[in-house]
Amino acid sequence: MPLVEITYAPQVPEHLLRALADTLPHLVSLAVECPEEPYDGDLLPGDVDLRFRARGPFDRGGLDVVIEVRSKWFESRARDRQDRVDRLHEAIVAATGLREFGIYLSLPVAAWAQDD
Repeated sequence: MPLVEITYAPQVPEHLLRALADTLPHLVSLAVECPEEPYDGDLLPGDVDLRFRARGPFDRGGLDVVIEVRSKWFESRARDRQDRVDRLHEAIVAATGLREFGIYLSLPVAAWAQDD
């Protein structure tokens, strides 16, 4: 289950944030799919968790949007993580037209549990 945190500057229009909310679950799922956690295209509750956060008055950064993706470490994900994040960046541009953003992909050793 990827956790995705989107931090955005005040000048980012709501329609772009809405486009990210609509497209990121699918695009992130494609970016992190692997044999251990295959993606069948049918997202269910708990599959991807998005958290939007407006940049605060003391936050600093040169990009309009920073997207942090955390997904469980698997060898198959780790070996090509730069390619995965590059493809995700390109897919977000194509789907939303967003510019001036960065993506940080983290693959920690983790575990996940949830109610069915």
